[in-house]
Amino acid sequence: MREGWRHQRRFKCMLLILAVFSFSTECFFTMRRNVSLIFFSLFVCILTGCAQTQPVEQRSQMGNLLLAEPAPANPRSQMAIARYNQVLTSTALSDDDKAELHFQRGMLYDSVGLNGLAQFDYSQAINLKPDLAEAYNSIGIHYIQQNDFIQAYEAFDSTLEINPDLDFAFLNRGIALYYGDRAELATSDLDTFFKKDEKDPFRALWSYFANHAISPQQGAEYLASVRPLLDNEHWATSLVDLFLGVVDENEVLNSLLQGITSQKALTDRLCEAYFYLGKFHSQNGNRGIASNYFKLALSTNVYDYVEHRYARIELNRLRQRTAEVSTDDE
Repeated sequence: MREGWRHQRRFKCMLLILAVFSFSTECFFTMRRNVSLIFFSLFVCILTGCAQTQPVEQRSQMGNLLLAEPAPANPRSQMAIARYNQVLTSTALSDDDKAELHFQRGMLYDSVGLNGLAQFDYSQAINLKPDLAEAYNSIGIHYIQQNDFIQAYEAFDSTLEINPDLDFAFLNRGIALYYGDRAELATSDLDTFFKKDEKDPFRALWSYFANHAISPQQGAEYLASVRPLLDNEHWATSLVDLFLGVVDENEVLNSLLQGITSQKALTDRLCEAYFYLGKFHSQNGNRGIASNYFKLALSTNVYDYVEHRYARIELNRLRQRTAEVSTDDE
């Protein structure tokens, strides 16, 4: 699930980025796209073959799953960052303009996985323009990833004080409360986020996780109550059905290729699917399988998906639980 707020803002300075792309780069991308499609076709054949021949119990262990090589950072994003670096040296810029540029460059840093540089830019943007709601929202996500939940709460509170209509701030604050072990508070924000689009299965799942953290029964009852509202044509609705016990993991895996027309679309979907399959196995006590799925989500390098952002938190929590069990056994 891509963070929708990233697509809500367009700044005039983005026009400057177009100047860095030449005809030669178009030739490079055409060649790279053709090669990518070849690897995508091979991946589909292999994945489909495994789905048709492996027994379900073996498939759930992911023993023969083959992964494509993670894509490198987008060269266009890197060139755009270089262009922002040049523009930011201008002494003619106002503080508001600098704040917008820092925010935009921070998003680009985030998109290529340079978290530290992204967080620095968001901080600069806030210092230059204290009412830039999106910058508070972005830096709050970084605080979650660092387990600095108090700072995260404050960042999202500031976001919503400045712009109460920024929907994804409710998701992000809800996730912060969920990982900060304040599930009852998290349900309020995540339910607010869900009600803004009741057909979205991803929104339903995050609200379900918070309810499940309060009690498994409450989680199951909540998910069953919202299931009729969801879009049956959305592939991720099968994930909701998996948590409800209506379908099995094999059916979810077999549905992943439906509607896929490019390697990028496949990678994006796998990032989402692996994360939620990891959550499913984590809830069922299958820590080894869950850990593998979270690692697979991280391997996709889809840095600006919430599933990629929080897969590492899930991994660390699994390790902590394993360590606690080992200590108890001793």
